Amino acid sequence: MSNKVTTTVEQLVTPIVSEMQLELVDVEFKKEGKNWFLRVYIDSETGVDIEDCGTVSERLSEILDEKDPIPQAYFLEVSSPGAERPLKKPADVEKAVGKNVFITLYEPIQGEKAFEGKLVSFDGNELTLSTKQKTRVVEVTVPYEKVASARLAVVF
Repeated sequence: MSNKVTTTVEQLVTPIVSEMQLELVDVEFKKEGKNWFLRVYIDSETGVDIEDCGTVSERLSEILDEKDPIPQAYFLEVSSPGAERPLKKPADVEKAVGKNVFITLYEPIQGEKAFEGKLVSFDGNELTLSTKQKTRVVEVTVPYEKVASARLAVVF
């Protein structure tokens, strides 16, 4: 159910964000408590502001009202993915090379299921991270298919 909704919403919102020269980062359709939430995350090279989110929300709302692809009541939220944005697609990971990331794995590598560090490279099949282990910096190479989740990481 939620996969069908997110696919449909992606198809409806893509022309809107493209026309506004924005990037569609993600679409989620989740039940939280008694309520359903349709969340659309947008971004751009220079970031997005409240006006961008409002414009996308208004235009998407009109299309959703017209096409009516979601049978139940829901709340629509359009926002930026924030500083620790998820890296959902290989293209997102590619753009993150040189930045700090946090990844979790489906199965352990070197006894660890989570790594944080600078993403040194990504060739489409493997990620190489420069990560601190105790007092030394080491490089860890991870097969992309073992990555359960990945996001940018803010370093303080």
